[in-house]
Amino acid sequence: MDVRITPAKLSGSVRIPGSKSAAHRAIIAASLAKGTSLLTNVTMSKDIEATMGAMTALGAQFTVEGDTVRVTGSGGKAAGKCTIDCNESGSTLRFIIPIAAALGAEAEFLGKGRLPERPIDIYKRELSRHGISFTSSEMPYRISGRLTGGTYEIEGNVSSQFITGLLFALPLIGEDSTILMTSHLESRPYVDMTIQTLRRAGITVHETEDSFTIPGGQSYSPCDMQVEGDYSQAAFFCTANALGCDISVEGLDPDSVQGDKRILQIVENMSAGSFNEDCSDIPDLVPIMAVLAAFGKDKSVIYNAQRLRIKESDRLAAVSDMLGRLGGDVTVTEDGLIIYPTGKMTGGQVDSFGDHRIVMAAAIAAVGCSGDVVIRGAQAVEKSYPDFFKDYIHLGGKVNVIDME
Repeated sequence: MDVRITPAKLSGSVRIPGSKSAAHRAIIAASLAKGTSLLTNVTMSKDIEATMGAMTALGAQFTVEGDTVRVTGSGGKAAGKCTIDCNESGSTLRFIIPIAAALGAEAEFLGKGRLPERPIDIYKRELSRHGISFTSSEMPYRISGRLTGGTYEIEGNVSSQFITGLLFALPLIGEDSTILMTSHLESRPYVDMTIQTLRRAGITVHETEDSFTIPGGQSYSPCDMQVEGDYSQAAFFCTANALGCDISVEGLDPDSVQGDKRILQIVENMSAGSFNEDCSDIPDLVPIMAVLAAFGKDKSVIYNAQRLRIKESDRLAAVSDMLGRLGGDVTVTEDGLIIYPTGKMTGGQVDSFGDHRIVMAAAIAAVGCSGDVVIRGAQAVEKSYPDFFKDYIHLGGKVNVIDME
């Protein structure tokens, strides 16, 4: 789907969809419990469907009514042979591999898009030391065996998703385990979200500055949860306000541990005209932060964001290309972006690169452009925010689906 956006001020109220990150975690915890849990405010995106499909393959059952999901968990019982389609969801792949291993599943993991390129070398190394055999080096990945306890040494500068996957899996095995960080843990707020969900489900984790100790032989308890609003999605509309729109953003928890809550402070501080931001804990904000910077008054710098090269797209290159085609001036660095405001965002035609966050960032950039913005492959929003354009139009956005020759 290709869309043409004619610049228009957005105004009104929008209720932010449930956090994708929180929903992944709630679904997994509920699926591993013995009994029924009720999850509310779940936004059914492609990534969430992938995680539900994965947990179904491992024995859970789901009933979906609107944004409410009733989960009948497997109780963490042993799993047999199964195939798990992760679609394009890196979270699904990295969360579920160790869970399947802890359940003794003989599992095959499928994926598409850029997912086969996203590394799981940490799991190949550490799980192989703890009872698991990888019988394929490339996707589709195949594992067999049963996970054992002990010490897992994990680099913190690759992805917090590896830590989350192990934190979900290790309580299920009979032995105690320790996750030892061998370098600084980036995206720590995502791990905080995981531990928060685990504790709601009755799971104990002991934390130190550089390790997590997980007692073995634990059981997940059913737990009703309301999924909080997603700050990473709210960031698009908060940025639109900074560009002159008048949007009331609803459904957010002011006490959330989501790292992307940082967008509120970034937008507030933008009155200075620029920013210099370490994005190691907030990588998902980079596309929309770059849009904000493009309309600033002085040079802005985004750094410690090198992991964005292995997302749904090479996000550093994709953001630079997108803003450049709209009249911006962006330099890609080794670990981030330097954005120079041009004062003349003109509009133009951009590619989504199959990346939901590039689409939404371009749509928000359109409100400040002097001409139309055409986004090719705009259906990528279905990965995380299927109703984005519906909400955008509700706020007064002018969006037309077009056919490109």
